[in-house]
Amino acid sequence: MTSFKQKPGLRRFIPTPINPKNPVPPDIEIAQAATLKPISQVAEEAGLLPEEIELYGDYKAKIKLSVLERLADVPDGKYIDVTAITPTPLGEGKTTTTVGLSQALGAHLGQRVFTCIRQPSQGPTFGIKGGAAGGGYSQVIPMEDFNLHLTGDIHAITAANNLLAAAIDTRMFHEAQQSDAALFNRLCPPDKHGQRHFAIGMLGRLQKLGITESDPEKLSPEERARFARLDIDPETVTWRRSVDVNDRMLRGITVGQGPEEKGFTLKTNFYISVASELMAILALSTSLTDMRARIGRVVIGLSRHGEPITTEDLGVAGALTVLMKDTIKPNLMQTLEGTPVLVHAGPFANIAHGNSSIIADMIALKLADYVVTESGFGSDMGMEKFFDIKCRYSGNIPNAVVLVATVRALKMHGGGPKVTAGTPLAPEYTEENLDLVRAGAENLLAHCRIAAKFGIPVVVAINRFPTDTQAELELVQKIAREEGKVSDAVICDHYAKGGAGALELGKAVMKAAQEPSKFEFLYPLEAAIKEKIEIIAREVYGADGVDYSELAEERIREYTRLGYDQLPICMAKTHLSLSHDPALKGVPKGYRIPIRDVSASIGAGFLYPLLGTMSTMPGLPTRPAYYDIDIDFATGRILGLS
Repeated sequence: MTSFKQKPGLRRFIPTPINPKNPVPPDIEIAQAATLKPISQVAEEAGLLPEEIELYGDYKAKIKLSVLERLADVPDGKYIDVTAITPTPLGEGKTTTTVGLSQALGAHLGQRVFTCIRQPSQGPTFGIKGGAAGGGYSQVIPMEDFNLHLTGDIHAITAANNLLAAAIDTRMFHEAQQSDAALFNRLCPPDKHGQRHFAIGMLGRLQKLGITESDPEKLSPEERARFARLDIDPETVTWRRSVDVNDRMLRGITVGQGPEEKGFTLKTNFYISVASELMAILALSTSLTDMRARIGRVVIGLSRHGEPITTEDLGVAGALTVLMKDTIKPNLMQTLEGTPVLVHAGPFANIAHGNSSIIADMIALKLADYVVTESGFGSDMGMEKFFDIKCRYSGNIPNAVVLVATVRALKMHGGGPKVTAGTPLAPEYTEENLDLVRAGAENLLAHCRIAAKFGIPVVVAINRFPTDTQAELELVQKIAREEGKVSDAVICDHYAKGGAGALELGKAVMKAAQEPSKFEFLYPLEAAIKEKIEIIAREVYGADGVDYSELAEERIREYTRLGYDQLPICMAKTHLSLSHDPALKGVPKGYRIPIRDVSASIGAGFLYPLLGTMSTMPGLPTRPAYYDIDIDFATGRILGLS
């Protein structure tokens, strides 16, 4: 084993030994049997000072952003992004690979390493998969804390999101019931001395209007009316309420049906909390100040005169920031082998940009030789958005990309039978079938080419499953190596063996990270909205073209008029196909991308077209994961997360 590097004045990193069993036990059993370091020790070994962490019990902590000031002059480490081929219901183990690679680098190859991953939504946790902490002997622990609440960041975002929704509806209700003078009097009521004052949350509105007078009494009647009446057009309101649960029944609702609302009803809907623009803002902010500014730029709709209405106009931007102030600090955890992990932010990859936070990466890059992060779903989804959105705002460019593939997934892309949750796998997936692997490899090669478009070295990680034969694994490896677009292709066994099963992957990544980078973005920001959409559709998805609905056309014209056309594009589409249609596996050809709508996340800093039938609120399946989840009262342990 390579000797471990040691920073002056800091404890030497001590890996946590594991004892892999065969067959591999359920994920939660492995996690609950694991040896945990106190999180204060994890922090010390990682190079953090006691005053830079806030403890949340024994095994979790938040990291204060002051660490960035202390380490400002420290060179950044190497930056690795883990992505995948087109996912299938079988699961490809991308997070497992992210953790396994980190364990290989940190616990076996003598490198200082940090893992940076997203916080999971409780929607999928209770709906479709039961957990998201990795798997087997490549996990983040404590698993239960990782999957259930963590430090409350998603709850804070949900609360802030719904405060804004309430502020919008309430403001429209009151404006509908009151005159301009009455509105102004209620917004700026006289105090006990008869003096009126502008609240701190009103200053943004005044600045936008160009009103420099600080005394409300000195405003003219016209200025009072402009200040008090936002005149929001309800048809243009795009902000929705949120809840972190998969609930299809909230995709369309009516609010305002109580008698006190005087007939002021509105048709609206919920989206899942991790699709909230506030979650995307958290992930893309570079400081608390930046987060406050982004929250203030959120556009909730237009006035009847076509002017954008922001949270500053509503006077709620400061309060939203207060609700989210602790979320800006990344959450520190550990892997099974004791390497440090930052869990921070959780935007959905098929709705939002699908990457963990810039802040976490910034901190990790100062503390580590290698930072291993992941982008959601396949390279056409999270990775493209990682480069074209996250990297634009962070300025950090990865040194290498790891592309995860599995034999089972390639068989499905090659024409294998449909997989239904809860039913036994067809023999095509459990027995050797080289023809299916060969046919499905086209999907792998397509993703290799997508990654190569950005000029970053690519390493293919072939994640071994127990039913894979050696001939199948070696066939995938041979096909990937012959492609010419990758630095290497490595067979991995980190699920069953932990970091020891990803040693060759770690070595390949270290080698690739030394290669010269020829990075370039896929499109220039100066390009028109349609041009950017069509570049992504053509170059990444392989579509023949793009068709826009009348609504999408209208939105594009509106956003261009408002000057939002210079923003990057965040395509909202299915993750189950390179196309917009989840039924189209492999590498679809001869199709066009339908754009039904285009929305704007101005605070986050991107436009997101909605492709096909993509929904912002997932539903529960017939047999949700919650059937398996309970508590053992004798031990207090959680059952069923996996």
